[in-house]
Amino acid sequence: MLTIERAIVDQIVAHARADHPDEACGVVAGAAGSDRPARFIAMANAERSPTFYRFDSMEQFQVWKEMDDRDEEPVVIYHSHTATEAYPSRTDVSYASEPNAHYVLVSTRDENETEFRSYRIVDGEVTEEEVTIVDSVD
Repeated sequence: MLTIERAIVDQIVAHARADHPDEACGVVAGAAGSDRPARFIAMANAERSPTFYRFDSMEQFQVWKEMDDRDEEPVVIYHSHTATEAYPSRTDVSYASEPNAHYVLVSTRDENETEFRSYRIVDGEVTEEEVTIVDSVD
């Protein structure tokens, strides 16, 4: 189960809406081993594509180095789907390389409604998980 603060959900959704019609992407860092998403980090979609995302390799290196320096890890890795449901594509599954991360997908296909779903992706197997949105984490 993913427990995440409403303010972070709002930041993820706002990033997805702002980058539409291209896919948005980023991470939410948290203390290593905590499973608590705490620090929102919007990243650039190097592909600038409505159907595909890829972190810029230099930006990813810097973000992961900063997380390491702060004793953090990527608790959430998120991206948006602009024309389809919030479910991982085959490409998304093939790129999922953080077995402890929650993979959040946001669908911006409907301008009046936002799908926000989370998955665990381990060894190519996708498992949807419950998302609990809280006002603040104790």
